[in-house]
Amino acid sequence: MSQLTKKQIVESVPQKGFFGHPKGLFTLFFTEFWERFSYYGMRAILVYYMYYEVSNGGLGLDKTIALSIVSIYGSLVYMSGIIGGWLADRVFGTSKAIFYGGIFIMLGHIALAIPGNISLFFVSMILIVIGTGLLKPNVSSVVGDIYPENDNRRDSGFSIFYMGINLGAFISPLIVGSLMKTSFHLGFGVAAIGMFFGLLMFVLTKKKSLGLAGTQVANPLQPSEKRKVFSIFAIAAVVIGILVAIAIPRGWLTFESFIIIVGILGFLIPTVYFIVMYRSPKTNDVERSRIIAFIPLFLSAVVFWAIAEQGSTILAVYADTRTNLNIFGYQISPAFFQSFNPLFIITMAPVFAWLWMKLGDRQPNIPQKFSLGLLFAGLSFIIILVPGYLGGTDALVNPLWLILSIFVVVLGELCLSPVGLSATTKLAPVAFSAQTMSLWFLSNAAAQALNAQIVKLYKPETEMMYFGIIGGTAILLSFLLFAMSPVIQRFMKGVR
Repeated sequence: MSQLTKKQIVESVPQKGFFGHPKGLFTLFFTEFWERFSYYGMRAILVYYMYYEVSNGGLGLDKTIALSIVSIYGSLVYMSGIIGGWLADRVFGTSKAIFYGGIFIMLGHIALAIPGNISLFFVSMILIVIGTGLLKPNVSSVVGDIYPENDNRRDSGFSIFYMGINLGAFISPLIVGSLMKTSFHLGFGVAAIGMFFGLLMFVLTKKKSLGLAGTQVANPLQPSEKRKVFSIFAIAAVVIGILVAIAIPRGWLTFESFIIIVGILGFLIPTVYFIVMYRSPKTNDVERSRIIAFIPLFLSAVVFWAIAEQGSTILAVYADTRTNLNIFGYQISPAFFQSFNPLFIITMAPVFAWLWMKLGDRQPNIPQKFSLGLLFAGLSFIIILVPGYLGGTDALVNPLWLILSIFVVVLGELCLSPVGLSATTKLAPVAFSAQTMSLWFLSNAAAQALNAQIVKLYKPETEMMYFGIIGGTAILLSFLLFAMSPVIQRFMKGVR
């Protein structure tokens, strides 16, 4: 079967039907809405489930260990995307990857919903890691497929898609956070139901709205390659299994050593992938130049996500232990604060989408938008250290400080994240389209692998120094990136 061209794929997708955007954006918007509902609902209560005492329905783990596990789990979720992207590009296409991923995620949440022990907990984490790796990068890649090249609607479309992500993420902590007072497992069960609805939405609407988008294998394995590749996978699985079986009884593989291993992989894997794509004979000179331009954007995203992703770790603990949760006589769940990030994105995403379209060719270029994202991320940590400076680190603080910090980091997220998704589809080499999207998500994996080490440094007595050093570093890097933006733009070869 001959390969479809970009034009043929785009022509198969109805180009009007969802707020002036391709009709397929409707399917992808609601598929991702339900997937994010399930993921963020689970994540809103995950750290509490781990460190709350068994008598309160939790697992009773040490708080520092729980923070590191949540970071490592988040890193693995995004790291697995590189495998999901490879499978989509080389084996079964993005559409099937999305479907299979949803099945694994749903099973993982069902496992969490079953009262059990620490072993069942880790089984559920493995299922969700595999599922998200298949679904997350590929659904974003299909968004890029439904637009013609150089379509001015693309950035706006990604902003709308991003709003769908955050609509699900806004609702779920409110529901699941309320249920955690009754039972953590009941909350996880609701997350499983959310993923089921996402799968249903995708299956029922994809044929009419997505056309050929996602159906093609971009760089299929040749018959001569298949046996070699799958033999390597089988041998690697056996070797890893043997090493784990030996290492655990001897005490070599512990939580601490595993965290270090994942931390190394978080930076080693993207480094190897940049080299492989750059050196590939399937990558032309223009694409190589764009890969070089992608590197500083990737590193900037790592710094940004290292701050933003602490909303589910350090700031979740801050909400639970440092924030006054008594609002007008009602004791709210600390998980509720994780709804503010998506709430602000929902309200501000249309503003940013309108702003970029209004400015047109006068809008900041991609590196400049990234520098703004870093600036706001740094300021969000500077804000959260102020109440500790004013009232000390022992007193409960007004929740408005935490809400303001979340609002400021959201401004940065809207400058960086949807723009990064769009830029990735523009800068990706043709032969590595889905895998480059996976590489973009590896910036989050690297950030959370880094956080697994950083979160150990957070204590009440180091609170101000913790927020001050990290926030100040991000601000300095934002100025550096802004100064480098003209050079990066030249390497992007016409992409804006």
